[in-house]
Amino acid sequence: MTDNSKEKGQIEPKEMIRVSISEAARLFGVTSQTIRRAIRSQEVTYIIVAGRYKINFESLVRWSQRHTTVRNKLVKKGIGQFVDKWKIKNPLFSPNPKILPKKQLTDVANPITPIIKSPT
Repeated sequence: MTDNSKEKGQIEPKEMIRVSISEAARLFGVTSQTIRRAIRSQEVTYIIVAGRYKINFESLVRWSQRHTTVRNKLVKKGIGQFVDKWKIKNPLFSPNPKILPKKQLTDVANPITPIIKSPT
């Protein structure tokens, strides 16, 4: 897609992410049997490639948020247990400056000069 098509309001299609049953089980902190149950009950979308299930990741996320037990396992045993470690602490790359102490904030153009000066 060219830059001109973006200007005309056309939306680029999302890249499809698909995971195997075992990958989904590890990511969401559940057993592979739980994922197979979701497939059988048609709660997630999938395709079969070379005799193996490839599950649409977006549908897995939606499914996990509909079921409280799965949502809790995602946070405690799955990938959610690492989310607090993902917070960016470098002010040059931080998406939310409010999470940083004021004395650590610096100007992006001039990293030596603080943006917010503390009263001293």
